[in-house]
Amino acid sequence: MLCGMGPVLYAHSANVHGERQLLVEHLRNVASLSQEFARLFGGGEVAFLAGLWHDVGKADPRWERHLLECEAGTRERIGLDHKCAGVLLEEGAAGQPGLVSLLIHAHHGGLKDRFRDFQPWLSEKRKLDGPSRAIAALREVMPDLTGHSAPTLPPFVAAERDAEFFLRMTYSALVDADSLDTEAHKLGGAPPERGKGFTLPNLWERYEAFLNRQPPGADSPVNRVRRDVHRSCVEAASSPPGMFRLTVPTGGGKTRSAMAFALRHGIEHGLRRVVVAVPFTTITQQTAGVYRDVFGDDRVVLEHHSAGAETADMGSDDESYSEAAVWQRLASENWDAPIVVTTTVQLFESLFSNRRGKTRKLHNLAGSVVILDEAQALPPGLLSPILDGLRRLIENYGASVVLSTATQPAFDLIKELREVDACELVPDHARHFEALERVKYTWKADVPRQWNEVAGWMREERSALAIVNTKRHAMELLDALGDGDALHLSTLLCGAHRSQVIEEIRRRLREGEPCLVVSTQVVEAGVDLDFETVFRAEAPLDAVIQAAGRCNREGKLDGQGQVVVFASPDGRVPPGAYETGRDTAREVRALFPDAPPDDLRVLRAYFERMAERIPADAHGVQEARTALDFPLVAERFRMIDEDTCDVIVDWPEGQSAAIERLVDQLRDRQGSPRTALRRLQPYTVSLRRREYERLTTEGYVTELPGFRELGRWQGRYDSVRGIVEANPELIA
Repeated sequence: MLCGMGPVLYAHSANVHGERQLLVEHLRNVASLSQEFARLFGGGEVAFLAGLWHDVGKADPRWERHLLECEAGTRERIGLDHKCAGVLLEEGAAGQPGLVSLLIHAHHGGLKDRFRDFQPWLSEKRKLDGPSRAIAALREVMPDLTGHSAPTLPPFVAAERDAEFFLRMTYSALVDADSLDTEAHKLGGAPPERGKGFTLPNLWERYEAFLNRQPPGADSPVNRVRRDVHRSCVEAASSPPGMFRLTVPTGGGKTRSAMAFALRHGIEHGLRRVVVAVPFTTITQQTAGVYRDVFGDDRVVLEHHSAGAETADMGSDDESYSEAAVWQRLASENWDAPIVVTTTVQLFESLFSNRRGKTRKLHNLAGSVVILDEAQALPPGLLSPILDGLRRLIENYGASVVLSTATQPAFDLIKELREVDACELVPDHARHFEALERVKYTWKADVPRQWNEVAGWMREERSALAIVNTKRHAMELLDALGDGDALHLSTLLCGAHRSQVIEEIRRRLREGEPCLVVSTQVVEAGVDLDFETVFRAEAPLDAVIQAAGRCNREGKLDGQGQVVVFASPDGRVPPGAYETGRDTAREVRALFPDAPPDDLRVLRAYFERMAERIPADAHGVQEARTALDFPLVAERFRMIDEDTCDVIVDWPEGQSAAIERLVDQLRDRQGSPRTALRRLQPYTVSLRRREYERLTTEGYVTELPGFRELGRWQGRYDSVRGIVEANPELIA
């Protein structure tokens, strides 16, 4: 087809208005947007050329013909490579394939290994004449396609890992730009707004207005500490961007104070957004709720985790999604929001992923404040790549990072942070810990305690929380307790069920009703609950301290709350780092028998020993990064080191029909599978693969065709215990 002086070339088939997108238009749009996204970290030239050349192969007449056949329904897929032409253009400009070529090669299939994947692919594609034909055809209508010189790289891209991280960030800019322009074409206009134009100064005004509406709190030790922490955080905001520590005792108000620092710091230094990462989904929901109370607008706080906010309304159809729910879904794709609340798993597995969908958001970390809440929960065996990634974000991508916790780990012992000068936001935090000695620790770990004995201790209390180390232990303690009103929290419950149980616990505690709870570690770090007594099975030292944070949290008891640490009957704990932590805690307690576990000397001794015993790069992630082997990095960087499958459960009662409709959508491939999966996620329970396979064989699970790791639970789902037929030890 000819139009004027050259062929009419299309990038995408007809949209909702029956209009096709011109290839020249798409290439120029993506080049401009990629450049804009990457300019902040010096990647603008690389991103511009990657965007300009990424789809040049679509000018091949065969590709154009196949596009029209697919549109007409006479062909299912195009099946022709359209990436090699862009690589040849970089060769012409720079003399050899470089970073631009790696980005073009990856822009659909994900980042690859340069030796094992890219070079063999290029050797094979060089034999074809299609790429040269495409370049010749496109030059007729796009004179600026050629004539470019090799892009200038920022000076920090020197060693392999610098190049590796730069590739990740620039790749993110490219694929986000490509996705946004393609989305705009399909919708027949500009892509839907995500960030909505809120700035950090806007949000600071809302934050101050919220504070001014709050009644003055009582002059209690807890409130004095909270005010002091908040003041220190605001005063520290003018510090230069970098690494910061926020050390605050549990209940000391770090959620709001960290945000106050982030907003003021961002305003002082021209940063763009705040990203808050927490260890568990339940804390994500809680933290996002706190910030929505402060900022109000649903399109300010993006809550992004596996059970996204848009899943809450089980009965609605896609068309009836609220505007806020649609925004949550869209903004989750690239984190284009002023405040993002996510999980550490989502953050870091995206940072070290090689997949297009996961990495798309990364460029929006540049120029941001990243708050790592409960930083002590980061996996010890992955600390080298995690801390190295954070350091590079700070040094080369204009970010600031806040490590927020009541138990600061000894990260300065890890080589990636040895030369990083971390600024303490609350320098006199030791005084706050002394002021908030709200609990007394009692150790009953000299001999194993039977569950009947632990249950007897609990029955003597009005409100008590028992935290154990395995789901089997939780079931055995529930059996021993024999209390029909007792509540239970573990991953035997689906996520939506756990959230409801937490709300019921809060209601009982608020209204002074009896409240006995048996839980695994899911309740431990950051969940705002306030019991009079906490019983904790022996665990890593930081886990014991976090458990104590659920006791007398608000300091309302006349005396101190009681935290009892006991030895379980069989002493079983999760293997690996958790078991090492439990054993190290025993050893350090023997060295400091009269000191509480949150004594700074005890904590330092504990974390020093943990750093010696668990390699900070236990899985060889850094070696794979140096080799630019992106698939191997993604394979080795797994924060949840378990092979699991999910089962969809019928909960709550009366929702089975709505759940079944979504399951039918998956079975019959109706509508968007991604949307159905998102909406089902809060109603799933994870099983270890061998247990999933056994239960499938025994008829408890019906597999969904085409979904290898997702099934329908056919067994009983208990309103207290969750999945009950399975062996709790085999459930993730």
